Amino acid sequence: MFGFLHYYLATSIGSLLDNVQVIVNFENGSAELKEIMPVNVRKKAKIILKSADFSKVPSISKYIFDVRSNYEEFDKVEDTKNCIKARHILGVLGFLGFANVYAMRVNLSVAILAMINQTAPIIQNNTFDQCPAGNVSNSTTPSNGEFNWDERQQGIVLGSFFYGYVLTQIPGGRFAEVFGGKKVYGLGVLMTAVFTLLTPIAARINFTFFIIVRILEGMGEGVTYPSMHAMLAKWIPPLERSKFGAYVYAGSNFGTIISLPLSGWLCSLKMSDGTGGWPLAFYIFGVLGVIWFIFWIFLVYDSPTTHPRIDRQEQAFILASIGPQDEDKSAVPWSKMLTCLPLWAILVTQCGNSWAFYTQLTELPTYMAQILHFDIESNAVLSAVPYLTSWWAGIFFSIFADWLLLKGYISLSLSYKLWNSVASVIPSLGLLGVAYVGCNKYAAQLLLAIPGAFGGATYAGNQMNHIALSPKYAGTMYGITNAASNMCGFMAPYVIGLLINGRETLGQWRMVFYLAAGINIGANLFYVAFSSAKEVSWSRSQRASSSN
Repeated sequence: MFGFLHYYLATSIGSLLDNVQVIVNFENGSAELKEIMPVNVRKKAKIILKSADFSKVPSISKYIFDVRSNYEEFDKVEDTKNCIKARHILGVLGFLGFANVYAMRVNLSVAILAMINQTAPIIQNNTFDQCPAGNVSNSTTPSNGEFNWDERQQGIVLGSFFYGYVLTQIPGGRFAEVFGGKKVYGLGVLMTAVFTLLTPIAARINFTFFIIVRILEGMGEGVTYPSMHAMLAKWIPPLERSKFGAYVYAGSNFGTIISLPLSGWLCSLKMSDGTGGWPLAFYIFGVLGVIWFIFWIFLVYDSPTTHPRIDRQEQAFILASIGPQDEDKSAVPWSKMLTCLPLWAILVTQCGNSWAFYTQLTELPTYMAQILHFDIESNAVLSAVPYLTSWWAGIFFSIFADWLLLKGYISLSLSYKLWNSVASVIPSLGLLGVAYVGCNKYAAQLLLAIPGAFGGATYAGNQMNHIALSPKYAGTMYGITNAASNMCGFMAPYVIGLLINGRETLGQWRMVFYLAAGINIGANLFYVAFSSAKEVSWSRSQRASSSN
């Protein structure tokens, strides 16, 4: 009477499926497993549902089966024993891709100190509340760079990247879902590399052209995060996502760690024509981005089903864990997505994280130079320390988070809220501490490095939440939240530029740190109150209808 209907069963058993596609036969009034895609998985997995009378059931939506209480037998599909797996290659190249784009993003934060002429007259509205620079062995020497940019112009330069970055977030996620993440992610990194190579040329032509190149560079990098999210939804089993996401996205920390000190060293060099070595910071990382693209094109594929060299056992394991690889191109349910409160919770907390993150990323080198009086090389090394500790700690937190989930000690929803709070509150307290210790540079370094390590917990927090809400639209959803949050990326340096505006004093910088900490903690409270780890109904209905 009702024919064969598709349904998705939620489960948290071991490394079993997040969503199991089951075709139930209602014609004979019984419920039984008819099919789990693909065929080779169906031979290895059995789920025998409890018998029930469905003769009067008008709609499948009235019945929700909890697999934890409705299974008698499950023969686990084993992963391949090969040491090098296809998804590991994706992880390594994804890591290196993010390392490249972040190196190309943050090198300007250091290079700008060598690019601007700090010996030019600057209006100082205060002659007090400053850290002493005398009798300090590493006190900074003013740069006689090529460009006379004031604080407002420097804020525009540092923020211009993000004007382009936010424009391609949502298109990047949707393009990855429709055309494949391999092309979108790869071309995004390549475009970022090309415009990085053009940066020194553009800066020397004129200020406006330089800003345009930075915006275009941001547009290239803007597609990378949402397109990778779309790929992870297809490649990574649910109980590996926290730690795998930490490995891949930690490339951003690694790129920052490498870029900041290396850029500092390159900027300190003197070229044969007497100019500074700052252009090398753009040329080297741009070339590395082009080389990376060649490996990506030949070694990575959009999904396990399209990979020609994947071990078939690994393919079966991934598909059994994730479920059918839906290639449906149906329209995005925009109205339902934009009124989804859990998605707004992710958006708000990412905005808070981004404001604090970009305050450190773009402004910390300036604080270290102008307030704590570190030279450009020491400045760059010390600015990288928080990202080093965050990288290591992020991997640890993600492994621990997956272990807690595997053992069933906490729910997925509680896990997201717990680790997001760790990632938001503790680093914010560190920023407040930096504001409190003032000129004690060693205490400031510790307060940035140690609490900053806890920021790595974000990979076990909100970063994987999109996939839980909707695997089908994870890329688009990440594009929405990342676009909104990165508006803080260009707002933060601009607002800070207005706050400082030539007044390099402890009092003004305390306002910067107070603002960042307050926004981050407040945003986390919103996330804790309204986030969810359950797949939304409009995602399930879209996938079910596409299967019929």
